[in-house]
Amino acid sequence: MEIDISKPILDRNEKLAEENRNLFAEKGIFVVDLMASPGAGKTSMILATIAALRDRYRIAVIEGDIASKVDAEKISAHGIPAVQINTGGACHLESNMIQRAVEALDVDELDLIIVENVGNLVCPTEFNLGENAKVMILSVPEGHDKPHKYPNIFSISEAVILNKYDTIEVFDFDETEFRDVVKSLNPAAPIFPVSATKGDGVDAWIEWLVDRIEATKAAAVD
Repeated sequence: MEIDISKPILDRNEKLAEENRNLFAEKGIFVVDLMASPGAGKTSMILATIAALRDRYRIAVIEGDIASKVDAEKISAHGIPAVQINTGGACHLESNMIQRAVEALDVDELDLIIVENVGNLVCPTEFNLGENAKVMILSVPEGHDKPHKYPNIFSISEAVILNKYDTIEVFDFDETEFRDVVKSLNPAAPIFPVSATKGDGVDAWIEWLVDRIEATKAAAVD
């Protein structure tokens, strides 16, 4: 006899994710779930995004990590509301964690919530949080073969950020192969080459994000 314990867990997570999704839609908040390996530059990408959008939108960040509050403190230092979720060993965030984090935020005063998921290329793919979009960040030093090894995370992402692009001449990174594999997995996902710490290439990512923020706000008004 085989007992699948994952189904009730995922079913409960999806129910709570739908509650989150309804709240965000009602308030006109766009929520993006950033997924990546440890060290890919999620926090740097968040800071670059905040710098580009903070004068236009009201932003909050939900930081997911196994332990520590270092990343949340980095965000808070820039005057942005940040809630830290320590998973205590879990390799991903779940929708109930997002619900608790959102309770600490004033959702009537937000346009954009950026979720920094736990650094992992497997677990976050299975758990919806109620977000509007999942976005994958890959850094050049990780190698162009990551889509071969972790196809699911690239398949479900609405966009892919190729971070640390300024190092592409240093590493053995075959950009053509990388793009070809990503497009075979997910033809609709744009790929944004970015050097987050320098701000290079951020404009195209911001334009993509702004279009979705505005569409979410418009839908809430309608």
